Amino acid sequence: MNKTVLITGASTGIGRETALYFAQNGWHVAATMRNLDKESELQKNPNIQLFQLDVTNTSSIKQAVEAIIKTFGKIDVLVNNAGFSVTGIFEGVSDEDLKRQFDTNVFGLMKLTKEVLPHMRHQKSGCIINISSIAGKLALPLFSVYHATKFAVEGFSESLQYELRPFNIKVKLIESGIIYTDFYERSMILAKKDDVKEYEVFFKKVKKMMDKSSGLSGSKAIVVAKEIYKAAQSDNYRLRYPIGGGAVPILFLRKILPGRLFRKVVYTLMYR
Repeated sequence: MNKTVLITGASTGIGRETALYFAQNGWHVAATMRNLDKESELQKNPNIQLFQLDVTNTSSIKQAVEAIIKTFGKIDVLVNNAGFSVTGIFEGVSDEDLKRQFDTNVFGLMKLTKEVLPHMRHQKSGCIINISSIAGKLALPLFSVYHATKFAVEGFSESLQYELRPFNIKVKLIESGIIYTDFYERSMILAKKDDVKEYEVFFKKVKKMMDKSSGLSGSKAIVVAKEIYKAAQSDNYRLRYPIGGGAVPILFLRKILPGRLFRKVVYTLMYR
């Protein structure tokens, strides 16, 4: 029997490439997204079926999981990919954006995982793949809220792996670097508090660095999709998979450099 993967945020970017790659390899793919009306390519693939799912809506989560299990009979792999970034001066982040950031990147991921786990426990197998980032292992200015969510996903996943191992359920973290997608245009909210002028010089310098780095050393989304597939296929309990956009060397440097020296490097880059 073919295996089934549930992928959130499958309408664009890494989610879309992952859905297509799993389908290409013979999997049943439950590609989920908030708005089905905007999707036309994925539904042409016979191995992909679309399901409406908003990770910030509990009822939507329950209905989607029920529908997917009814359609395919099981869920072997859950790929928690849906997410976006609030970026900018922390004082400029509205309460609404702060709540939405955590509802999507953290609480939605947790709620969907919680909904799928009883099914995986019953079948005594499964794999939870959480899409993290190098942003969950190191921090840069203007990403305080986004970093907070990715650090949360890292901690949640590392703890959860211990709880689920007795049930033969694996937990995986995909720690991606800079990836060439429309994430910077589609899934990033720029928060800037215009009435606090003290941040203006710093904001402009860091924003300039952000704009430059978004076009450097990036990898295509298919690179991450292949790593997600590799993690899903793996029989071992390896937790972390750094991939793409300089993730491996950046995380290596973060690991070997003393924290004070690493922060000095960041200061130098951002203030020059």
